[in-house]
Amino acid sequence: MSEIKRTHVGARMSQIVTHGDTIYLAGQVGTAGDSVADQTRSCLEKVDALLAEAGSDKTRILQSTIWLADMADFAEMNAVWDNWVPEGHTPARACGEAKLARPDFKVEFLVVAAR
Repeated sequence: MSEIKRTHVGARMSQIVTHGDTIYLAGQVGTAGDSVADQTRSCLEKVDALLAEAGSDKTRILQSTIWLADMADFAEMNAVWDNWVPEGHTPARACGEAKLARPDFKVEFLVVAAR
């Protein structure tokens, strides 16, 4: 049976959960009130740092789910995403609109990666 390891454990969630060679990240949000582009950059910087801590990187992302508070921001978020994700390593991805935890959050990223 593969070990489950939790890192940065809080009362509600762990920031990183690993099971075998699969890494699950908690939803990452940017600085509340910033633009969609700036929140996206901030989210992706957090994803980079958490993946590195777990022994992986963005070339190993298997799947990403992106929640936008408003789908009208899709192009702005994608402009940042497209510059961040390495060519030839694009993961399976979904993007939808959702009411986020606070009204000043505009984007949230969930990531599953391989070690």
